[in-house]
Amino acid sequence: MSWNRKHLLDIESLSAAEILTVLDTARAFKAVGERAIKKVPALRGKTVVNLFVEPSTRTRISFELSEQRLSADIINFTAEASSLKKGETLKDTAKNLEALNADFIVIRHSAAGAPHFLSRVLNSHVINAGDGAHEHPTQALLDAFTIRERKGKIEGLNVTILGDILFSRVARSNIWALTKLGARVTLCGPATLVPRTFEQMGCRVTHNVDEAIRDADIIHLLRIQHERQRQTMFPSIGEYTQLFGLNKARLAQTKPDSLVMHPGPINRGVEIDSDIADSDRSLILEQVTNGIAVRMAVLFLVNGGKGPQEIAAS
Repeated sequence: MSWNRKHLLDIESLSAAEILTVLDTARAFKAVGERAIKKVPALRGKTVVNLFVEPSTRTRISFELSEQRLSADIINFTAEASSLKKGETLKDTAKNLEALNADFIVIRHSAAGAPHFLSRVLNSHVINAGDGAHEHPTQALLDAFTIRERKGKIEGLNVTILGDILFSRVARSNIWALTKLGARVTLCGPATLVPRTFEQMGCRVTHNVDEAIRDADIIHLLRIQHERQRQTMFPSIGEYTQLFGLNKARLAQTKPDSLVMHPGPINRGVEIDSDIADSDRSLILEQVTNGIAVRMAVLFLVNGGKGPQEIAAS
């Protein structure tokens, strides 16, 4: 067992052994999810505050379901980012939540570093559910879990991340997780969205999509965020789809056992054809299912849980 952290703030600071502890623990929780009674008492009597200062549906619901399955008491707190622009205001809000005896704060915030800030001023466990364009650690962990479950390993695999890398917290967390676990990571997309500076994180950068996906075991697509379009990062959505979208013709040139991932929500017909998203080579819905087990594992471990062997006995 390699975990003695009070918080989960990022992937960058985790060791490979710590990441694997989360994945092994999540595997045990996935088995719990397949039982007739899916609840375990691991967080009974504990209070979790979901502090979402940035809109989220999928991540918030996944965390909420994970917390319910661990028998925690849950407070959902949503706020407009405009009312929590200043660090002092965020601190005041968090202190008020802690005064309610919150044991955990799961935070999503548009400001990079907000979870790290809270971890310094609160006694609660802090879990990062996405901070600005910085990191989204539980997404990377569930992606790594899904890859390992389907491929049996991560070390030595070729993983291509395709799309808006520059503005993506999912990409950054995935790069850290996958390279630490021994995968070869290639980044691809328009030059404006995939600068060569990412090579400093141990990746290969290319702007040729056919070359990027040819030898990939996993093709990890990122959502093209339409709000970027107004920033003229690429000429048009149509041109992006033509140059970088994953369609049947492109997929036909890849390895026959390559698999497709996407953190969602997907833009059908933009970064991926509908037929591919719904095919047996798509892991998109498996990622959603696995997100519950991974988030249960994270909550369990930061609470002092001892790892998968403890779950099997519960």
